[in-house]
Amino acid sequence: MDDSNLIYDWNSVDYEYHRNHQNHPHGIWFDDETLRDGLQSPSARNPTIEQKLELLDYMEKLGIQKVDLGLPGAGPFHLEHIDAMLKHITENNYNIRPGCAVRTLQVDIEPLVDLQAKYEIEIQASAFLGTSPIRQYAEGWTMEKLMKTMENAVTFAVDHDIPVMFVTEDTTRSNPDDIKLIYQRAMELGVRRICVCDTCGHVTPNGVKQLMSFIDEEVIKDAGFQRREIEVNWHGHQDRGLGVANNIAAVESGADVIHGTALGVGERAGNAPLDQTLVNLSLMGAINQDLTLLDEYMQKANEYIEVPLPRNYPVFGEDAFETGTGVHASAVIKAMKKGDDWLADRVYSGVPAGDFGLKQKIRIGHMAGKSNIIWWLESNGYEVEDELVDRLFEVAKSQRRLMESEEVVAAIDSFYGRSLS
Repeated sequence: MDDSNLIYDWNSVDYEYHRNHQNHPHGIWFDDETLRDGLQSPSARNPTIEQKLELLDYMEKLGIQKVDLGLPGAGPFHLEHIDAMLKHITENNYNIRPGCAVRTLQVDIEPLVDLQAKYEIEIQASAFLGTSPIRQYAEGWTMEKLMKTMENAVTFAVDHDIPVMFVTEDTTRSNPDDIKLIYQRAMELGVRRICVCDTCGHVTPNGVKQLMSFIDEEVIKDAGFQRREIEVNWHGHQDRGLGVANNIAAVESGADVIHGTALGVGERAGNAPLDQTLVNLSLMGAINQDLTLLDEYMQKANEYIEVPLPRNYPVFGEDAFETGTGVHASAVIKAMKKGDDWLADRVYSGVPAGDFGLKQKIRIGHMAGKSNIIWWLESNGYEVEDELVDRLFEVAKSQRRLMESEEVVAAIDSFYGRSLS
């Protein structure tokens, strides 16, 4: 049977995603913020440099286009790590484009001048400055002060051939006139990359679309620039749990670069999860790249950063592709017995596990049917006997949760009267 006839996709009804590539500097890119913004998580451990280099390797293999290596202004330790990662990128001739977050201060940008000369590679200065009225009030800032601060920093960077991405913090709560004024002045000074930020996780998908339309029409085009001349970045957070939805809305609204972190690690409730964003955009057909190493990358990021990963985390949590429910497991098992991986990956899952380096797993527990037990036995090299199946079924029904493999093995050993010592 034609696979397309097996799933009616309501997502595609009255929906069309179209990107006019002539209006953009490049295709949809991603900026991995795991090693900078992600490490601001209150629960995060700063990985060793060896671990950071390994995570960089995964980013490169996955085809992620940009990476934020850290904040040079955070001190010598952070600067040493940035230096080592730049060395790794250049020695391995990686395609990934490095950048660093900097305050809009000359002292933060100066290390990038030295590093860029040392490694003969462009290093993006992601220069951030808060523009929302609430931030201005709390800090005692005026727009005049913000403009002068931005002008001094951007001028220094441009004069030293440092590519600047000018970042307005809390853009999603900033006044339109302020956004327009400071972005347009930055572009006049030579900035060709801007970043729109939902710093506090405030915005909804509708807000994203309204803001991105404003950036396109009122900021870029009103200043006399062609849209393709300016790279528009989107940077979101998870405070309202809308990080992935907002990333998708940003892509639909024409963003050129989407920011995110592995497993959504980051300050407070975290950044927009880069992994879930990649999964969804891949399934939507907005991007086309090999993501079979994505699970390995997520597991390494979780191991090295040590922010707890919920078992039910979408796609990459332990429970994501496991089932112990009899009816569900039976359908998956029937698909597996047909030798149809495509079918098995989709009959009870909205995400095809194999596309992201994972696979379906059948477990045994209090809601299991005998088909679960038979499949488990066959998959683990045991002979299927009716009495053994009946005994395991009895044991499973007495459990209050799914059984671990060791518990199933112990029950089998007990059935055969084998020593458990």
